Amino acid sequence: MRKPLSDAFIILLRLEGLAVAAVMIAAYFKLHDGWGLLALLILAPDLSMAGYAFGPKVGAVSYNIVHSYIFAAGIAALGFIWPVLFPVACIWSAHIGLDRALGYGLKSVTAFNETHLGPIGRRR
Repeated sequence: MRKPLSDAFIILLRLEGLAVAAVMIAAYFKLHDGWGLLALLILAPDLSMAGYAFGPKVGAVSYNIVHSYIFAAGIAALGFIWPVLFPVACIWSAHIGLDRALGYGLKSVTAFNETHLGPIGRRR
């Protein structure tokens, strides 16, 4: 088992997530008027948890793909073809940033409550 991250690193990663969320929400409002789309899609990435219905490994993989900044960057890249996707990429990135700021990291395939930022829930 790998050594857990130090508290200083975890705080840095959580602050980084908060910064990403703040910048992405600001960018969203620069690109798009109104709260409607933001309210509709801010929790959309969490639909990936449905993968846990097929077991912890499938669940962790589906969650981690969707909760990776790489996925959000892919949506942003598609925004060069379909500009309507730029605000969606901002929302997606903001969601990931908020998750990181709250301590929810990428999931381990061995346990739902084990993340790259440390344990979540009662094991914290």
